[in-house]
Amino acid sequence: MSLIKEKVNQAIEILKEQQTDMWLTFVRETSGVRDPVLDFLIGENDLTWPSALILTRKGEKIAIIGNLEKESLQRLDVFDEILGYDTAVSALLKETITRLNPDRIAVNTSRNNVHADGLTHAMYEFLKEYLAGTPYADRLISAEPVISAMRGRKTPTEQARVKKAIEITEEIFAKTFDFIKVGMTEIEVGAYMHKLARDYNVDLAWPAENCPAVNSGPNSPVGHNGPTDIKIEHGHLVHFDFGVKYEGYCSDIQRIAYVLREGETEAPIEIQRGFITIRTAIEKSREAMKPGVAGNVIDTISREIVADAGYPDYKYALGHQLGRVAHDGGALLGPLWEKYGDSPNQKLEIGQVFTIEPGLPVNGYGYLGLEEDVVMTKNGAEYFHEPQRDIVLLKG
Repeated sequence: MSLIKEKVNQAIEILKEQQTDMWLTFVRETSGVRDPVLDFLIGENDLTWPSALILTRKGEKIAIIGNLEKESLQRLDVFDEILGYDTAVSALLKETITRLNPDRIAVNTSRNNVHADGLTHAMYEFLKEYLAGTPYADRLISAEPVISAMRGRKTPTEQARVKKAIEITEEIFAKTFDFIKVGMTEIEVGAYMHKLARDYNVDLAWPAENCPAVNSGPNSPVGHNGPTDIKIEHGHLVHFDFGVKYEGYCSDIQRIAYVLREGETEAPIEIQRGFITIRTAIEKSREAMKPGVAGNVIDTISREIVADAGYPDYKYALGHQLGRVAHDGGALLGPLWEKYGDSPNQKLEIGQVFTIEPGLPVNGYGYLGLEEDVVMTKNGAEYFHEPQRDIVLLKG
C-alpha cells in the first residue's frame, strides 16, 4: 500500500474517532500556495483550478477537480470518486456536499498548527459563498484536531523513514568530528556537511543557509543562524544543529564537541557540569513522556532542572514534533507562552515523533545544546537512535 493510501485511510479512522462527518480540503493553484496537507492526499501533484478533496467518516473519498487533471489523480488510485468540471466548481461542490449531508465539515483553518491552516482567506470566502442558502455554510469547523492527529501519528512507513534520516545524520556527524581541525571556520565545517549530505543523496531538513548551525566558542550567534567565519580554536565548545530529509521525512539533532587545549585530557569541569545538567533534563523529560500527558508538563520538568542548576532559562520550547518537516506542528513540549498558543496543552499520542532539546551557555566556552529524537509508544518515549551520552573530545 502506498504511503498516501495509508494516510488517507488513517484520516478516515480519525474522522470516525472524532465524530466529524467530513474533512474538506479546498485549494487552487497549488504550485503557488500549497496547503501542507496535500502531501498526504495527493503527494507531489499540483491542482490548478479550484479543487475540493473530500474524506468522510463513512469512508467516502471524493475529489472534485478540473477535467484536465482527472487522469493524474486517477493514477494515484486513492479517490473512489473523481468528479471533473470545465467552467465552475461551485455547483458541483454544493451538489456533492448536499448529497453527503454532513453535520460537521472540517476545513483547514487553525490558530495553533500552521500545518493545519492551509485554507486561504479568499478560498474560505468562496466556500461560504458557494454554500450560501444551505445549512452547510454554518457547519464549518476547524480541521486542526483531524490534521494534528493524522500528521502526528506516524505510520510504520513514516517511522522507518525518520529513523533512516536519523541514521544518516549520525553518520554525517561522525565523519564531521573526524574532519574538524583547529583553524577551520564554521563555514568550512558547514560546507563539508553539505558535501556529505550530497554524498548520501539526501536533502537538508531546513534551508541550507542555516542547516547546519555551527557554533564555535563563546562569540558565535546561537539560534536559527548559519555558520560564520569564526575559526575553531582550542578551548572552544563546538555546537551543531543539523538534520537531513530522507524520502520526504526529516531528522533534527544537536551535538556538541570540545576542542582540547594543550595538556587537557577531558573537558573543563564547567562544561562537564553543563553537559550533565542537559543530559539529566533530557532523560527525566523522556521518562515522563507518556500517552495522554500534556506537553507543557514535560517542558516544565526540563526547565526546572536547568533553573535549579543555576543556568538561565532557554527561550524556546523543549521539543517539537518531527516528520515531513523539522517542525511538524501539533502537540508541543513547550511553555505556556503566547507564541505557542494552545499547542503545549495538547496531549502526547502513540506514534508521534518528538525532539527533546534543552540548552545552556557555558561562560567563556560557548553554547551547550543537545537534541535527541524520540518516538511515542504505548510505554512512553523511546529513543530513535543512540543519544549523545559523552562529550566528543577533539584534539584539533
